[in-house]
Amino acid sequence: MTDVPLLTGKTAVITGGAQGLGFAIAQCFVAEGARVVLGDVNGEATRTAATQLGGESVARAVQCDVTSAAEVEALVAAAVDGFGGLDIMVNNAGITRDATMRKMTEEQFDQVIAVHLKGTWNGLRAAGAVMRDAKSGAIVNMSSISGKVGMVGQTNYSAAKAGIVGMTKAASKELAYLGVRVNAIQPGLIRSAMTEAMPQRIWDSKVAEVPMGRAGEPEEVARVALFLASDLSSYMTGTVLEVTGGRHL
Repeated sequence: MTDVPLLTGKTAVITGGAQGLGFAIAQCFVAEGARVVLGDVNGEATRTAATQLGGESVARAVQCDVTSAAEVEALVAAAVDGFGGLDIMVNNAGITRDATMRKMTEEQFDQVIAVHLKGTWNGLRAAGAVMRDAKSGAIVNMSSISGKVGMVGQTNYSAAKAGIVGMTKAASKELAYLGVRVNAIQPGLIRSAMTEAMPQRIWDSKVAEVPMGRAGEPEEVARVALFLASDLSSYMTGTVLEVTGGRHL
């Protein structure tokens, strides 16, 4: 091992990069020498995040709705045009529209499937097109432990996150011979604005299910994304790494 940052000279695109896990991943990547392009549906928040990361020389902001193939292609093009290439793609953008099946609307189902599943496919396809020409690249897809075990009130989310695992495995087989690796992460209970909004009793019951006795921090997921994005994982593709503190083994 050397003291050279793991992502020196690399360019990464991160969807849903303005906040939460996406922003934590961006911070981690920049600290390891990468230049990042953040794509997020909230343009103002994305620009603020890019400024916080160090401004134009290391971070660019692009307003992007991942359900639109054209917008995702424009996001990838911004990395190629702005920084000269694309080495890493993190498909992280996501939403929740939780409700039991009895109460969930068709629109709530469609929205979650579109953002997570189609959004990840759009990112895979756009990044894969650039990376296959370069004969190298790493793609990291954000699944969830909900896609492994299923959660009450998340028939839409659990289905989408499980779908991302299947998509990751299929894409990894298509792209492996071209030098492009595709892996996924399944976070468990991670501290974020979204999870901290839970009623305390719900939060406590979830923490009680974690053998390590605590929620994870966004940086702990970001470091796994760093591992999958870097040459440390050079012989890994089609894998799914659980970052759960031992929950739902």
